[in-house]
Amino acid sequence: MKHCLLLALLSVLSYAPFVPIPLVEDDYPILTEGQTYGSPAALPVLWHTPVFRQRAVRHWTAFALWQAFRLTPTAYHAASLALHIVNCWLLYWLAMLWPRMRPGALWAAIFFAVAEGHQEAVAWFSAVDELWKFLFGIGALILFLLAERGGRFRWWLRAASLLAFALALVSKESAVILPGLFLLVIPPADWRQAIPRILPYAVLAALAAMAIFGAAASSFRFSDGSFSLHAPFWITWPKGMVRLLWFWGWPALLLVRRDCWAPLAWMGLGLIPYSFLLYSTEIPSRQTYLASAGLALLVGLAVSRIGSRKLAVAVLVVMVLQNGAYLWTRKRSQFLRRAEPTEQLIRFARQTAGPIWIRCFPRNGFIAEQAVRLGAGKPVSDVVWNADEAARRDAAAFCYRAPGR
Repeated sequence: MKHCLLLALLSVLSYAPFVPIPLVEDDYPILTEGQTYGSPAALPVLWHTPVFRQRAVRHWTAFALWQAFRLTPTAYHAASLALHIVNCWLLYWLAMLWPRMRPGALWAAIFFAVAEGHQEAVAWFSAVDELWKFLFGIGALILFLLAERGGRFRWWLRAASLLAFALALVSKESAVILPGLFLLVIPPADWRQAIPRILPYAVLAALAAMAIFGAAASSFRFSDGSFSLHAPFWITWPKGMVRLLWFWGWPALLLVRRDCWAPLAWMGLGLIPYSFLLYSTEIPSRQTYLASAGLALLVGLAVSRIGSRKLAVAVLVVMVLQNGAYLWTRKRSQFLRRAEPTEQLIRFARQTAGPIWIRCFPRNGFIAEQAVRLGAGKPVSDVVWNADEAARRDAAAFCYRAPGR
């Protein structure tokens, strides 16, 4: 219990600066999608809309939070932070069940709690699907390992594990790589006996992948650069591995040496789905959340191998302070800058009666329209783009101005 409290405290101390910040750009369309697809009555529509069905849990989350808190940014950020805390607990539990990782279990979970490398997943509500994918995916893996131990409840554990895995598959498309992690935590000598029990997960993942690719013609994710088999994955994947290991992963490799293959394999598997981006050869930080757990396991093993316990604690304190300082300063300011355009527009819309003629805005039109609708309570029709002269005369002009200008 005390370890869980420690992990929760470190998570809160590291990510507390992000709880009171405003919602950020894509959060407004996400809330709109949640109202459209997240209610129980919308289940039939969601089921027949493949591009949104694969992220159903995010829509359910957005709908539930909107019903309870409306436009209260603190509630959305606090929900993300709560999920991160639970995920830290799950990583600790998994490492304790994994004999190879048990010596560094607590150290790994502490590093994962404070790591800045995956900060978008915790600080940006739009990335809540990464948190849910991790929660259900690692939860399924833990239940699978508990069932492998046998006992009278093993069939209930297997059923619960499959249910959690199914929820991971409707949390985000990249969950299809999770069966690889099931193989990873099983000793190679036991693969022959374990593979038949892993097969149901592989079948579910294969069916999910078929559904994703089967809807490619109607899915914007295959046309907006989110995923393409023509992407330069041979550049993006190794580049992602190198960036993920910076800074603490590299010295950890020197300490762990031959036993580093399992954490590295975890990291590599976690990055595979995001190595097929077309719009960038740098994987966004929110998409490294699952892979970052592999880095945490590597760092945890390295810290556990430091001969002096006092020195190990001192190294970990330095890690916590370095990551925390980076989050509190540079990253927090970056998120505030990202939120400022929509915040300016919402403030202007609240102070203006009638339509708004948007002359310049650094985000796309849908973000602006939903920010005005949700944030200012004005109809989308009040947002005027490229208006004719008569419409301009009846609308208040808005042009985004960066702070300091």
